[in-house]
Amino acid sequence: MSAGVSGGDTILEIDGIDVFYGASQILFGVSFDVQRGQSLALLGRNGAGKSTTMKAIISLAPPRKGSVKVHGVEVQRRSADRIARAGIGFVPEDRQIFPEHSVEDNLLIGAKPGLNGRSDWTLDAIYDVFPILASMRTRMGGRLSGGEQQMLTIARTLMGNPDLLLLDEPSEGLAPIIVEKIGELIQQLRGMGITLVVAEQNMHFCLDIASHVAVIDKGHIVYRDSIDGLKANADVKSRYLAV
Repeated sequence: MSAGVSGGDTILEIDGIDVFYGASQILFGVSFDVQRGQSLALLGRNGAGKSTTMKAIISLAPPRKGSVKVHGVEVQRRSADRIARAGIGFVPEDRQIFPEHSVEDNLLIGAKPGLNGRSDWTLDAIYDVFPILASMRTRMGGRLSGGEQQMLTIARTLMGNPDLLLLDEPSEGLAPIIVEKIGELIQQLRGMGITLVVAEQNMHFCLDIASHVAVIDKGHIVYRDSIDGLKANADVKSRYLAV
């Protein structure tokens, strides 16, 4: 296993978390950290524990052991809304938009200042980055396509001005051309300095959007490195990521 990256401004630190669903253990001593400005891909096959890791971070699946720290402060015993106020934004796999509300109302529902009152993400800023949403601001959320709903969910989460954006399977169930557009959007966010954790089973989707990688298999982190290290490691790709 390659060493994780250390130093810098650590936004998220996960140390040895165990997570159970009932009597079944899903995560076993999962550890990794995320520095400001990094884009970490959490890669693994379906059922490897990616979504559970995301839910553990935001306390929807609280760890039974280990710690989750945001800006050095333990949050694993806090409620999900308090973790959001600590600077974590979560884009769930199933999108969870408000179908009977307009695009703009969906965005406004998510609006809140970030840490220290930071409010970089306003409606105007969102519409600059997501021009497709500007063109349909009055359309009901339920009338959007799957890809448009995914963009709306990402934009709504950014309206909360998070320090760290968690995206759970952002390419899941989308047509290849839409997956490409979502990938371009995430690249743009990375270029703006947004700190990201992207949970994905689609390795190729992540190769151009991530700076670092953690591979999870059967609830264990089995590999950590830069994305360039993963690209050069045929053994890890074939053993843990090949479909």
